[in-house]
This record gives sequence, C-alpha cells and structure tokens, in this order.
Amino acid sequence: MTLARDLLGRILFYRTAGGLLAGRIVETEAYTGAADPASHAFRGPTARNTVMFGPAGHAYVYFSYGMHYCLNVTAERPGTAGAVLLRGLEPLAGIDLMRAQGDHGAASRLLSGPGKIGRAFGLTLKDNGRDFTRGPLGISAGTPAAADQVAVSRRIGISRAVDFPYRFAVIGSRSVSRA
Repeated sequence: MTLARDLLGRILFYRTAGGLLAGRIVETEAYTGAADPASHAFRGPTARNTVMFGPAGHAYVYFSYGMHYCLNVTAERPGTAGAVLLRGLEPLAGIDLMRAQGDHGAASRLLSGPGKIGRAFGLTLKDNGRDFTRGPLGISAGTPAAADQVAVSRRIGISRAVDFPYRFAVIGSRSVSRA
C-alpha cells in the first residue's frame, strides 16, 4: 500500500530505439497478493504471475482482455506477492512516439488508463520481469505528490474486492482514469 501512494509524482521512463518516453505517475492501484481476492496472486504462484512473488522493483506485465498490456511494479520481498498497477500518467516526453502507437487524442488523455500506458509505451510480455533500477525501463524520483493532493478510493475495473481503498490518484490530474 505504501508503494502505491509513494509512486505518485515519480517519473516512469522507457528508453526505446525511437527515443525517450516518459510520464509522471498520477494514478495507481495496489494489489496485495494472498490477502486480496482481486490480485493475480490470490491463489498462489503461476506461470503468469511468478514475477509478483519475486523482489520489489520489477515490472509485472500482463495481457488483459486479449488486447492490453498492463504494467505493475512489484512491491514485496521475495516469496510474498504484491504489486502496484500503474493506472495513469501525465505525458512528459516522447508524446509523438506515444501517439504513433495509435492514440491521437488529447495529450491529457493519452496515458489515462493502464491499457493506454501499455500501448503508448509499446510494452509487451518481453518487458515482464524487467528491473526498474537497470535497463531501459525505469522509475526516477520526480516530485512526490503532497499528502493533501492525493485522493484514496476504491479500485475500478475489477469484480472482486472492489471496496478495498487501494486506488490512489493525484487530485486534479486530467490523466486519471474515468470511473
């Protein structure tokens, strides 16, 4: 839960062959493993979720609804599952590269959902397991969101444990997912 809040204001970046992509994290959702019926890790390790049971600070990428790659940050010690879904970013760099992936809407909505982030950053299952401290995909310091600028609410887009207050968003950001 702490990581989901602490990621707000940090910068997600991806150094690609085409150039740098970057966005400020403005919306997250926590998934707490065995204690969370909505978590991919609720029933234990599988081939799909094994990264969630590894060390903190790695990318857990999964394919959703047969069309979206979603990006999570692992959040626990090895053997204990937990991850934070990145739900919304404010674009900072590489906007033309992001748009080339297929979204030509307003910049403020370009990264307003986990599927949009995956598409704009060109994520695939090849990114699953990447260490955010090494390599082309990473998270830098940014400016942390002030406590009075963070809204906490129930998660969206799921059918189990929807009332858990595990969604965190920067108040006033136009890049927050709609629900």
